[in-house]
Amino acid sequence: MANLNQINLSNINQMELQNLRHIIDSHKTMAAKLNDYAARCQDSQIKQMFQQAAQSAQTTAQQLTNKL
Repeated sequence: MANLNQINLSNINQMELQNLRHIIDSHKTMAAKLNDYAARCQDSQIKQMFQQAAQSAQTTAQQLTNKL
């Protein structure tokens, strides 16, 4: 993903805003699913992988939300 510090979101149109909201919601859903997979996982390495991926998805969603 592009460096969010270099993206100016102040001049986006309605369609772009709608698309960003969809991306944010998708990342939140992804984080929730990955956390669920981690909770069900028995293998500690795979569990950690799911947890890290969930955190990354949540961080991306939060960064995009903060830019709006």
